[in-house]
Amino acid sequence: MLEKHKSNLYIYSKIHLIFFLFLLLIIQSCSSSGGSDIKTNDPEKAFSISKRNYDKKDYLDAIDDFSLIKIKFSGTKIIDKAQYYLAMSYYKREEYILAAYEFEYLLKNYPTSEFIVDARYKLAMCYYNMSPDYDLDQTYTKYAILEFQDFIELFPNDKLAPKAEAKIVELRNKLAYKEFRSAELYYNIDNYKAALFYYDHILEEYFDTDYADDALYGKIQTLVKRKKYEEVREEIERFETKFSDSTLLRKVLSIKSDLPS
Repeated sequence: MLEKHKSNLYIYSKIHLIFFLFLLLIIQSCSSSGGSDIKTNDPEKAFSISKRNYDKKDYLDAIDDFSLIKIKFSGTKIIDKAQYYLAMSYYKREEYILAAYEFEYLLKNYPTSEFIVDARYKLAMCYYNMSPDYDLDQTYTKYAILEFQDFIELFPNDKLAPKAEAKIVELRNKLAYKEFRSAELYYNIDNYKAALFYYDHILEEYFDTDYADDALYGKIQTLVKRKKYEEVREEIERFETKFSDSTLLRKVLSIKSDLPS
């Protein structure tokens, strides 16, 4: 039931995000550089003109041109690559919200395109690039993780799969660090119940991150403060088993030696 709730929450969040992206796209279109100067009715020539602007890094002109192609030549064979370069033009301008919208449009409407693999990876990178510092809202961080996971599931043997895996590790560490800082905050103000909640959450959700041993050490310290010595012994044994190479092991063993018999 919990997984279904999480899935529904993700879907609702994405619907709201897509709606926001659509509105932003309309605003961007209204404030563009003045419209495309493409006059030809030949889709290949139109694409060549657009791509020339893209290659010259004239991304605003390229956006105008590829946007026109998207409307004028929607049924032609060049439409998927025009859609891809429209997304890439926004991406190069670091307008990641608009780029994400255009990459998603490509994925949904042209699933057999030769650009699908890179577009899916770039979609994840859009959210990755919008992922803020740990102390801010981490919605985009979670979106990025989900998109990188989708990429790996769909293209496990692609050359970008190892990079996607590395990004997931990095982003999960950020989420774990956010939880860890919350735990430390509550520990330092003697709110041990709240501290335990965050330490346990790290150990349950982020046990594969760099902060798992820190969380378990923090939990042990907190249990000592609450004089729950049996639980302390259990968690110390757990630490010795799971984190025998941790730099915190010496401190854990010191706590163990000081426990009342």
